[in-house]
Amino acid sequence: MPAVETKKSLGILAIAGVEPYQAKPDEEYMNEEQKTHFRKILGAWRNQLREEVDRTVGHMKDEAANFPDPVDRAAQEEEFALELRARDRERKLIKKIEKTLQKIEDDDFGFCEHCGVEIGIRRLEARPTADLCIDCKTLAEIKEKQMAGY
Repeated sequence: MPAVETKKSLGILAIAGVEPYQAKPDEEYMNEEQKTHFRKILGAWRNQLREEVDRTVGHMKDEAANFPDPVDRAAQEEEFALELRARDRERKLIKKIEKTLQKIEDDDFGFCEHCGVEIGIRRLEARPTADLCIDCKTLAEIKEKQMAGY
């Protein structure tokens, strides 16, 4: 691995410039300090995704050319299509991040939507938009595989 990492290869915590949260003994789950920690992570992640969208738009404007060769034109169209699909996934993720930020404001963040238990700080740091605890997520994935016939 190269000595200098790109921002894209960094984890969510590194993008936000935060260390893993260190809970204090007998600390209340999802207190204001923890909510602030996750607001910072989610905000930095959203900003990074928005920068990617802006870069794609700029790249497509700068690189757009009307190639006389059909193979060159097709290659460029395929490259743009791949970029647009990636940006569409990121646009959906931005919406999910904004929904999660709203859950923090509504004091509904950090608890499983299915069973109501605490999702856990480490799981949320790994996947800040998680809305299921690990047990419910595992069951949902098993059911999904069964429905798909795997």
